[in-house]
Amino acid sequence: MFEAKIYIERRRKLKELVKTGLIFLPGNSDVPMNYKDNTYRFRQDSSFLYYFGLDEQNLAAIIDADSGKEILFGDDLTMADIIWTGPRISMATKGKLVGVSITKPMKELAKVISRAKKKRQKIHYLPQYRAENKIWFEDVMGIKAIRVNSKASEKLIRAVISQREIKSPVETEQIEAAINVSYDMYVAAMKMVKPGMNEKEVWAILEGMSLKDGSGTSFPMILSIHPETLHNHYHGNVMKDGNILVLDSGVESPMYYASDITRTFPVNGKYSDLQKALYEIVLKANLTAIGMMKPGIPFRDCHFAACKIIVTGMKELGYMRGNIDDALKAGAHALFMPHGLGHMLGLDVHDMENLGENYVGYDDEFKRSKQFGTAYLRMAKRLHEGHVMTVEPGIYFIPELIEQWKADKKYADFIDFEKVSKDVGIGGFRVEDDILVTETGSRVLGKPIPKTVKEVEEACNR
Repeated sequence: MFEAKIYIERRRKLKELVKTGLIFLPGNSDVPMNYKDNTYRFRQDSSFLYYFGLDEQNLAAIIDADSGKEILFGDDLTMADIIWTGPRISMATKGKLVGVSITKPMKELAKVISRAKKKRQKIHYLPQYRAENKIWFEDVMGIKAIRVNSKASEKLIRAVISQREIKSPVETEQIEAAINVSYDMYVAAMKMVKPGMNEKEVWAILEGMSLKDGSGTSFPMILSIHPETLHNHYHGNVMKDGNILVLDSGVESPMYYASDITRTFPVNGKYSDLQKALYEIVLKANLTAIGMMKPGIPFRDCHFAACKIIVTGMKELGYMRGNIDDALKAGAHALFMPHGLGHMLGLDVHDMENLGENYVGYDDEFKRSKQFGTAYLRMAKRLHEGHVMTVEPGIYFIPELIEQWKADKKYADFIDFEKVSKDVGIGGFRVEDDILVTETGSRVLGKPIPKTVKEVEEACNR
């Protein structure tokens, strides 16, 4: 938890941005795996953490932008609770830790909201992503669960994004703490991986490291010799000589700020000539995009610069042909990179995605494309000092996509499908770093994780 003054200032700024009305911020509760008392690992709502910092179940808060009053809701433990969970600090003490002087039992929340509704006071809340919270809203707000998100406050969404998207130095420190755990995980993985090992042997050790030195993973780990499936969470393959392995994972810091790193390395410790050539195209795309990043530059421009590097490289290898700019404009590159360059990073690995990706990554200047591939670009708008972005270009040979485009003769002027089909089993390559936009440029956060061919091969053969 940060100092109370940080949360006080965040809430002051939020009231200033929203101007009027009641701001309702619910926390999260436990979610059962298979029965009530056997729960998944608890994770607090990120916006609640941002404004109130309390990492505990069954809390909620009201911020009155009209009066300035702030109320924290929750129940002190009963003796029956204490027997099973042990003692915890009181609600009053929790309030003091984050600069809130008024605390009330949870049953009082509905009364406060009811009074506000009677006064016709606007009640602002964010979109809800948990079913139990939507059902709870039926009780406290009188809105059917199925309609809760349609009535979320756009004004509050925009206000929260404007605050959370700019990372303060203390937040950047937390992100770097998470990346430094990732560093240890990636170096360990490169040393550990050998032909004949099962993916789950590596996955289990890395998962343990994320829990030992952080707060666990920030998303389900992608560790696979089949990276042509972009979000491949299966870990049951036996790694063989000649396979390429993609490791895409993140850690949450002790205060739940995320890292998100990807490296692609050879199972036997040495890239083949073709693996090396494809990897170096992706690496060049990564470095080119990072080199462009600074305040005022549209992230969409960084995306297309990376895509142009990929088209150029794939043409040099004979997989693509024709005019590079025409191929890029048509979207032919999406056969090999069908996703966007990156996304914001913070308390969520896809920061604030539950608030609406178009609010986070787009604005009045930049509208989302409908073109295949480009449509998946999560962030297009101009960069600002304090943005933290992932940069993760890739090249993938996706059999089903290749077969469909080949059958349809899609972009046949730009793609040599015969050559592509011959190498369809090579899998995929991705390189990802976490970047802070600074006053004059950008900085790769955290300890430098082996990235060049030489660095990766040396790490794999230690």
